[in-house]
Amino acid sequence: MKQHFPVVIEQDKDGTFIVECPMFKGCRSYGDSIEEAVENIKEAIDSCLPEYNASEQPVFIGVRDIELAIA
Repeated sequence: MKQHFPVVIEQDKDGTFIVECPMFKGCRSYGDSIEEAVENIKEAIDSCLPEYNASEQPVFIGVRDIELAIA
């Protein structure tokens, strides 16, 4: 059985890719490339699965881009 988990990928000022799965509190990893970061988050998610109960997890809605005027 396969299940989909959303991830958020960011890049820090040093070029490292940071990836987080919002379905699990504190489930984060990183890599020198997006591909490496994604492979690493798969391992992190896998380690969170034993405690996973779909009925108790928040429902991930999505990510939005918000525009604000900066003075």
